[in-house]
Amino acid sequence: MKNNSATTGENAATSLAISIIDLTKKYGESFALKSVSLDVQAGEFLTLLGPSGSGKTTLLMAIAGFNRPNAGSIRFGSNEMILTPPHRREVGMVFQNYALFPHMSVFENVAFPLKLRKVPSQERRSRAMAALETVQLSQYAERQIDQLSGGQRQRVALARAFVFRPRILLMDEPLSALDKKLREQMQIELKQLHRQLGVTTVYVTHDQREALTMSDRIAVINHGEITQIGTPKQIYNAPVNEFVADFIGESSVLPLDCDSAGNLVFSDQIISMPAPNQSQGAWSLLIRPERLTLVKSESGVPADSLLFHGVISEFVFQGDTALALLQLQGNYSLSIRFNTKSTESIEHIEIGQRISLSLNKKDIILIPRVD
Repeated sequence: MKNNSATTGENAATSLAISIIDLTKKYGESFALKSVSLDVQAGEFLTLLGPSGSGKTTLLMAIAGFNRPNAGSIRFGSNEMILTPPHRREVGMVFQNYALFPHMSVFENVAFPLKLRKVPSQERRSRAMAALETVQLSQYAERQIDQLSGGQRQRVALARAFVFRPRILLMDEPLSALDKKLREQMQIELKQLHRQLGVTTVYVTHDQREALTMSDRIAVINHGEITQIGTPKQIYNAPVNEFVADFIGESSVLPLDCDSAGNLVFSDQIISMPAPNQSQGAWSLLIRPERLTLVKSESGVPADSLLFHGVISEFVFQGDTALALLQLQGNYSLSIRFNTKSTESIEHIEIGQRISLSLNKKDIILIPRVD
């Protein structure tokens, strides 16, 4: 997408922080949101990530003004917005189904928010064309919506959302209808567009890879509550519990025991000494599959590594990587990913084979265990 320095400066200067305090939304006796508190910095790209029914879209629609919370506060900058209707919040919105007008041309769709705001015709045209140029669709201005591909329609929806220079941009799973390749391409383009515009953005998705790719920070939501907030690296490398660990990336979880010295152990191997916050209960070892290494000779394994021995129960070639499942003693299993850039590392691996894996202790992740 093209850089538009004038647009960038204007939006960066006028972007607003969002402050949400104790927001609660009920449907009958069921809580869609439970006392949610969240701060979004001006110009930040924050993703609300969670499974279906977690409350992420309910929270986004409350920010947009399309539903009224039962309690709590939503502030844009210093202004309370709970009672402000959607059309007065000056928020750009991109919906899952794009919500484009099929009877209008591409240009007319993008210019429509400016027409509603009674922007003069000449200025309306220049701003709409500038927005289309930003999303690389200026040559499609006179086309009808049904003449566009899915990715092009998505760009039109984006141009329409930011053409009136909103202070906040909200997006509700806008890439879910696209195929995998186009979705990944659009993730990068949206990230670049946000960098150009500098507008505060709240993005909803259930796709963890999408959230990791695009976000400054991620808020993981489950059962109407925010479970963890952090940067993509923080969420991936230090999940606060098994739900976050499992939702953000692939993982294997092994329960740990505590020895007489207070160390956390697995199969007589010391994982942590002493056990962290032992008074808070039991712990598990979280292992990311890409951080395991196939052991060819135990004599070459570094001293600060853990060893796991087992039998391969499944092996699947997936193009850029191959996934193997290793069955351990005690009915536990590990998953490991192999890079397929060279066939030497995987050509001799087969189901039923006994192998050993190593994990550097620097890659250990501990999470509280809920039995």
